[in-house]
Amino acid sequence: MESTTHPVQSTREPHASSREFDMRFTSTPRGARLARRLVSHRLHDWGHPYNTSVNDTVTLLAAELAANAVRHGHVPGRDFRLRLTAEPNTDAHPDVNAGTMTIRIEVTDTRTEWMPTLATPAPDAESGRGLLLVAALATHWGITPRVATPGKTVWAEISVHPDR
Repeated sequence: MESTTHPVQSTREPHASSREFDMRFTSTPRGARLARRLVSHRLHDWGHPYNTSVNDTVTLLAAELAANAVRHGHVPGRDFRLRLTAEPNTDAHPDVNAGTMTIRIEVTDTRTEWMPTLATPAPDAESGRGLLLVAALATHWGITPRVATPGKTVWAEISVHPDR
């Protein structure tokens, strides 16, 4: 599990079996719930059925990132954007990663002055554990500032093996 920052745009050519879901949501708790539900539905449609570890993990990551966008990245009148992609791993040795995929969740909000940090909350704190969950569940995660407009993208990736 590591956190890195790099551009959101991929330099890789889209693969024939790549999948993408991209949508804007109102920056409200209702918008975050809808984003979570649609991620789960989309994963199911992509061959990762409900109540499987892949669907549950990616849905939880999306829920945490969307909730953070609503709670900490909210700017009145501005939506947040969620992008979900699934691409075959082509970067590593083919024998090692044969058939594996990377599922990436990106949540973009328009608030620049607040950047998420990984911190351990007080034991009796009622919140503050979302990014700890993201760091524990994701293969990689990070924050990418937006270049042309205000805001940031918080993203997380998991590698999915064929037997999952």
